[in-house]
Amino acid sequence: MWITGQRTGWERLTPAQQYLLETVGIKPAAEGGEPAAGAPRSQDTRWAANLTAARQYHAREGHLTVPRKHVEDVNGEPVKLGAFLDNTRRRAAKLSPQRRAELDALGMRW
Repeated sequence: MWITGQRTGWERLTPAQQYLLETVGIKPAAEGGEPAAGAPRSQDTRWAANLTAARQYHAREGHLTVPRKHVEDVNGEPVKLGAFLDNTRRRAAKLSPQRRAELDALGMRW
């Protein structure tokens, strides 16, 4: 994972760092880019994935009363929806109005 990070962030490395990596056989990622395996997702990306899971659950069950340990399968990817909703309730005061409105539209119980 570290090597993939170095290859995809090649342009941010100093020339000396690039040289050292090249001496051990590590080259920059090909143009067009390779997916950064294991790269951390942004907060917006995580929010979108959790919101998609919440919408999917709501469409199927008709509510958002989700057990804390519930994991929702979204396109083959597990999303810890129960933990997300529980944590979101606890941090409701820090949510942006837009994010709060997105959950309110699904009938979120605060």
